[in-house]
Amino acid sequence: MAKQTDGRKNVNGEKYSATYLKTIHSQLSAIFNHAVRFYHLPYNPAQRAGTIGNEEHKEMLFWTKEEYIKFSDAIMDKPLSLYAFELLYWCGIRVGELLALTPADFDFEKKALTINKSYQRLKGRDVITSPKTLKSNRTIKMPQFLCDEIKEYISMLYEIKDNERLFPVTKSYLHHEMDRGAKAAGVKRIRIHDIRHTFATALLEADVDIRYIQEMLGHSSITITEIYTHVATAKQRDILATKHPRKNFKI
Repeated sequence: MAKQTDGRKNVNGEKYSATYLKTIHSQLSAIFNHAVRFYHLPYNPAQRAGTIGNEEHKEMLFWTKEEYIKFSDAIMDKPLSLYAFELLYWCGIRVGELLALTPADFDFEKKALTINKSYQRLKGRDVITSPKTLKSNRTIKMPQFLCDEIKEYISMLYEIKDNERLFPVTKSYLHHEMDRGAKAAGVKRIRIHDIRHTFATALLEADVDIRYIQEMLGHSSITITEIYTHVATAKQRDILATKHPRKNFKI
């Protein structure tokens, strides 16, 4: 006989999270809405019963430029880690987009980076897919110092082909490096995705048009971009500096 639950617990007796319950209710309601519209169901029972659960909004965190420099100095002993986080920080790209990058995605003459794919690790296999949304296909302008850094990094990789991954690691590796670097640098540990928050809010503080920021981040809706505005800080205005942020930078 199947193990019984009270409806809000799994088979192990553990309570489902409020966010999970909210997601299940939303999906069920969408199914009933479809039935009402196309199959003559008189009303949406999920809607009539009311919602369950709620979305848990995680606090958006960010680094100041000074905090990021301390962090990047702490991981400089591993070039792969350093250059990966340089791209995350100065271009605002997603982790999956970073891990799918190949040399062919860079046009150093135009100082441009093309985002047209994403990386996932599924069932022990490396899988390259289309980006998260149609808007995620985009071209990002890079500062000259970052072009120089990535060219230097590519030159370190022995006979790498144009279609080979520049960063042949997984997300778990980057999470480990985030832990290591934050601890060594003595800065707060933020989520890797929070680096995008840092990038977006800094652009907002620099009075960059929000629709351009939407294009840079690859957001499908301007509403998503606007969520970042409440964490903007004046301390980040210099993130768009085109000169290299370090003196005597050398690996």
